[in-house]
Amino acid sequence: MIAFEKIRLKNKLEVYAFPVNKNSDVISVDIFYKVGSRNEIMGKSGIAHMLEHLNFKSTKNLKAGEFDEIVKSFGGLDNASTGFDYTHYYIKCAKKNLDKALGLFAELMANLNLKDEEFQPERKVVLEERRWRTDNNPLGYLYFRLFNHAFMYHPYHWTPIGFYKDIENWTIEDIRDFHSVYYQPKNAILLVSGDIEYQEVFDLSKKHFENIKNTKTIPKIHTQEPKQDGAKRIIIKKETQTQILGIAFKIPNFKHKDIPALNALSELLGSGKSSIINEILIDKLHLINDFYAFANDCIDENLFIFICNCNVGIKAEEVEKELWKILEQIKKGKFTEKDLQKIKNNIKSDFIFSLDTASAVSNIYGSYLARGDLKPLLNYEEKIEKLTLLDLQKCAKKYFGEENSTTLILRKD
Repeated sequence: MIAFEKIRLKNKLEVYAFPVNKNSDVISVDIFYKVGSRNEIMGKSGIAHMLEHLNFKSTKNLKAGEFDEIVKSFGGLDNASTGFDYTHYYIKCAKKNLDKALGLFAELMANLNLKDEEFQPERKVVLEERRWRTDNNPLGYLYFRLFNHAFMYHPYHWTPIGFYKDIENWTIEDIRDFHSVYYQPKNAILLVSGDIEYQEVFDLSKKHFENIKNTKTIPKIHTQEPKQDGAKRIIIKKETQTQILGIAFKIPNFKHKDIPALNALSELLGSGKSSIINEILIDKLHLINDFYAFANDCIDENLFIFICNCNVGIKAEEVEKELWKILEQIKKGKFTEKDLQKIKNNIKSDFIFSLDTASAVSNIYGSYLARGDLKPLLNYEEKIEKLTLLDLQKCAKKYFGEENSTTLILRKD
């Protein structure tokens, strides 16, 4: 694992420093806010994602768009993303610009204006994003609806883009309230990785961030999805050239002991040309042309998701029948030690590669810290290495059951 040091400022902002790729002259400055769509309420969905857009608008000392201009002027790259559990911002740049990058992020945290005249045009941008990625995209639409049906009560009921009508009806006061609660130093994690010195990172972090005050109590989330009491099955109609199948199974949170085995199952079933789904549903039976199979591990219980895009003229039910046959074979342990070793090798090489650059280190460590626990990451390689065929078989039996499933079929009629 990567060596790091951390400090906690007086305002409870956590600062982590990861020296990697020394002499590369490259650093990544990342800030994670522990807020995502999980922190929203019904009727106000999508606000965390909206704030990601507005966070680059004007501040007390910067005009709208000036943040990006300054980053570009010193040869840096910046971007952001919003997930179920956290929002992530980063600047990748030369190490001599560490002071400037930290100053820019401190300015956003302390002095964001959130003007209505900047909010209204950006709302239109987000509505267009919702139309383009979800409403007018059959795959995006199925993905959104999968969560709508899998979760009845928990805010994972929607994906971070939110519901269209909510986006249309937020007010700037809604945005300001949300920002004042969740964009506080005590709810943020600052990571600096790359060609760095610990002391410089900590000294400059204190200089820029220590005087930013916390103002509000952060509410605790008590929502817990009720235990699923039977299979859910939904047919949705959408203009599409081909039918799409989605099957999701409830899985435990990211800290659970079964997550390494579930990730190994996603590697076995759905990763690359030699995966079981590729070999059977694409190469052998010619039923589908594209698919996804992954464990979406989050702060709270989430989903193991299969999505299959059918070939022209193929019914989703045909694919569904064959996919269940594959899962039944896994439950019976119909795979070998050689398969298991290949899974372990692939996961370990992907894991090592994921720690290859400054931005990748910040990304993976930050994702665990923002969810509240680094331990699953630190133990991950060891747990993968210890997996047995029986572990994967037990895990498949435990989670890939019909009563634990939500099935969606999307087609024209």
